[in-house]
Amino acid sequence: MIAAGAEPLEKPNTVSTEFRAGIIGAIAGAFAAIVIGAGAIATGLVPAASNARIHDYLLSNPQILVELTNKLQQQQNDEDDSVRQKAVDKIGLKAYLNPRVAFVTGPANAKRTFVEFYDYDCPYCRASLPVVRKFYAAHKNDTRFAFIELPIASLHGPGAVLAAKASLAARRQPDKFVAFHFALMGEEDAITEDTIYADAGKAGLDVDKLKADMEDSSIDLAVAAAHALAAATHIDGTPAFIINGTIREGALDKDDLPKLESRT
Repeated sequence: MIAAGAEPLEKPNTVSTEFRAGIIGAIAGAFAAIVIGAGAIATGLVPAASNARIHDYLLSNPQILVELTNKLQQQQNDEDDSVRQKAVDKIGLKAYLNPRVAFVTGPANAKRTFVEFYDYDCPYCRASLPVVRKFYAAHKNDTRFAFIELPIASLHGPGAVLAAKASLAARRQPDKFVAFHFALMGEEDAITEDTIYADAGKAGLDVDKLKADMEDSSIDLAVAAAHALAAATHIDGTPAFIINGTIREGALDKDDLPKLESRT
């Protein structure tokens, strides 16, 4: 299940009215079983068990549905987080700090690590930029950073992939990469070819070299490798962060910064 504040790697299907009704019916059936077992019906707290009456009761007391749904959502999120964490532990941080997959910067012997999977057109990645940029500025000399492109073409079309290819090509001018990365992530509108080259020029990149490097077949292989690593980690949305070996999906805000600092 996709974490709050994360954009799915695939477009979600539209949820039909019939499907919603099915969910309510399923919850009603489960709720009936619970209250019967607890003796709530016998004490008159809940009407006598029947799918129709339980269904009507829950609709009359929607806060119960909200509480149940939130509880189920949290349980599913916890299970998904556990699966992802086990995958990270099994794969090992070295895979995420591989220069063939990520732009890696910071001291090679740093004890602290910060990994981000992102898409330049992802609104939640963009919303995380102030925190990421502030954290980078404070810890670029004591933390090993890995920036990994994970374009979601199914949501954003070719612009997302083009931006990722430009970012990958910019790694070949490493002293300009971070400035270019933050410039692209700071855009408000959909990324276009013109946007990419304008930001590249502002970041001090050799734009002609960037264009030539974007045509290298190894760029496509790097995008594929990033998607493969994300799939192996069970990452299903962007942004996704691995901070000192602990994974979390979803946007970061200013309230998360103290938590990040404490992990370092």
